[in-house]
Amino acid sequence: MKKGVMTWMLVAGLSWAASTQAQTDNALQAALNGKERSAANVARDAARHPAQTLSFFGLKADMTVVELAPGGGWYTEILAPYLRDHGKLILAGVGPKLKTTLDAQAQFYDKVQIGVFEPANKIDFAAKNSVDMVLTFRNVHNWMSVNPHAAKDVFQSAYDALKPGGVFGVVEHRLPEAITHDEKGSTGYVHQSHVIQLAESVGFKLLAQSEMNANPKDNAKHENGVWALPPTLINKDKDQAQYLSIGESDRMTLKFVKP
Repeated sequence: MKKGVMTWMLVAGLSWAASTQAQTDNALQAALNGKERSAANVARDAARHPAQTLSFFGLKADMTVVELAPGGGWYTEILAPYLRDHGKLILAGVGPKLKTTLDAQAQFYDKVQIGVFEPANKIDFAAKNSVDMVLTFRNVHNWMSVNPHAAKDVFQSAYDALKPGGVFGVVEHRLPEAITHDEKGSTGYVHQSHVIQLAESVGFKLLAQSEMNANPKDNAKHENGVWALPPTLINKDKDQAQYLSIGESDRMTLKFVKP
C-alpha cells in the first residue's frame, strides 16, 4: 500500500474516532441538560462532576450498564436517557420512591430494567458475563453496615455480571488512611485501600483512579459523619456555616476492570 494512501487512512480513522467521541460527548451533554432532571439534582453537578466521572469510567451510549443501589435516582436521570436508544440500563435495587418516579415519567424510563438487589439476602440483576459496566455511587459503606460479608458479596456480583474487559466504577466517601477504619462504615467514610482490597479480592484489577471528586477541605471528622455535610446537613443549624464552607465530601473515584 502506498504511503499516501496509508496516511490518508490513518487521518480518516482518527477523524472518524474524534467525530464518534464528539457525538458521544454531545449525547452525554444532552442527557445532562435533559428535562427529566430535577433542578435540585442539576444544582449538585458542580460537586459531583457527572460528565467527567462517567467519561472517566468510559461510558458509551451502546453499553449495557448496571447501576447498583441507585437511591433517589440522581445518576439514573442521566444514565437512562443516555442509554435509552442504543444501550440498556439495569437498576439493581429500586425503592418505592424511585419506582414511582420511573412509572410517572415513562417517556424517559420506559426501557429501564429492574433487577433484584438485596445484599445478605438475594442478588440477581443480570446473567453472568452479560454487561459492559457496573456503577455504584456512595454505597460501599451501606453494604458494610449490613454484615461483614455483604460488601464483598456485592463486589462479587458485579464481577460475575461483567463481561471480560468490563468496567466496575466506584465513587465513595473517602476516609483518610490515618483514621482508624470502621468495619461497619458507620460514618459513611471508607478507606480507599479497603475498597481496592475488596475489589481485588474478587478478581478485579485497578485500572485507574481519579481525584476529580476529591475535596481537600473535608477531613472526615464530623459529628454524625458524612451526613453533617451538604446536602444532608443532618446537624441542622449546628455549625452549618462551617459545613457549607467545606461542601460535599471528599470522594475516591476508582475504575476497576474484569480481566
